[in-house]
Amino acid sequence: MASIRKMPNGRWQAQFRPVPGGKQITKTTRRKIDAQKWLDEQTAALTTGQFVDPKAGKVTFAEYFGQWSARQVWVPGTERAMRLAAGSVTFGDVPLSRLLRSHVEQWVKHMETELRGYGREKGLAPGTIRTRFNNVRAVLRAAVRDRIIPADPSEGVRLPRARKGSSLNLPTSEEVRKLLDCSEEHFKIFIALCAFAGLRLGEAAALQAGDIDLEARILRVTRQVQRANGKQVEIRAPKYGSERTVYLADVLVEMLRDYLEKHRPGKDRGRWLFEGEQELPPHQNTVGYWWRKARTAASCESIRLHDLRHFYASGLIAAGCDVVTVQRALGHSSATITLNTYAHLWPSAADRTRSAASGLIGDVLGKLPSASEDGEDDDPPAAQLVPA
Repeated sequence: MASIRKMPNGRWQAQFRPVPGGKQITKTTRRKIDAQKWLDEQTAALTTGQFVDPKAGKVTFAEYFGQWSARQVWVPGTERAMRLAAGSVTFGDVPLSRLLRSHVEQWVKHMETELRGYGREKGLAPGTIRTRFNNVRAVLRAAVRDRIIPADPSEGVRLPRARKGSSLNLPTSEEVRKLLDCSEEHFKIFIALCAFAGLRLGEAAALQAGDIDLEARILRVTRQVQRANGKQVEIRAPKYGSERTVYLADVLVEMLRDYLEKHRPGKDRGRWLFEGEQELPPHQNTVGYWWRKARTAASCESIRLHDLRHFYASGLIAAGCDVVTVQRALGHSSATITLNTYAHLWPSAADRTRSAASGLIGDVLGKLPSASEDGEDDDPPAAQLVPA
């Protein structure tokens, strides 16, 4: 029920109940026309399902996140990421009804310029900023759905842009060879699984003997190791869409066969491929220690273990594999993720056109005429005139 009445002081008060029997909401104005306009707006919002109780927005961002997160069904990794993002905002104590786009923009700027510590450069990487922003935006969109606020204040906020491929550090074949040569015997096959099968650290650490079929030359990724409290490890299913079958190269099959015979003999298919503490697979910190030793010994300090996965992807692309093939080999949940990461590695239309034209010339002429006037230097085949 809605109505407008004139008060003893000459002002006008509009009032209505959003829910029959519920609490009455009022607004006082100097002019009757303003009171009627407000009442019409609230009535229209009720009719279209967009009504927001002005008093509901008094809850701060931090308070709402605490209430909302308590009822979410998250895996531990998602929960940690969400709490990290929500805890990093600069508007945690701002009531949601007063939260403006400018608050979100200030937070993004803060992330871009804040000190990262450990002697590193100022500011978080663009990818990290985007991840935190998207996590916080999920909270704000939930507040809209809960009718705490009428609109998402993060809508339209611009984020720092990363240069294409700038965050992709591709090791060379020589660097990977040095890492294999300089690593300890028990860790050599771990590096090989990351570089020649594209496994993530947690996926490789969680491998069991039964996951490998040497005769079929395949490896099944069905679990991963994640950090837990203290020095414990948590074993759970891999990222969504990451369960997959990896087709192994013959040389890697022989490396695995030799490793199992020497280091993990037995018939128990459930035995871990790599040993940690308390008969569990190695903790990520343990793998990190092994990796730093190998990296230092090989003088490859700038390479991360995850870069070996990029090395594997680049090899597939160079061999002519299409997007879907690479996506499935890496366990990406969608081809979009694969393209966002590796699109710049695929040949462009210009590259393919030049290569095709060079092939035609080679078929007709056999060999291109020499560009040198003296004719002393032999010309390269047509296929070598353009980048692969």
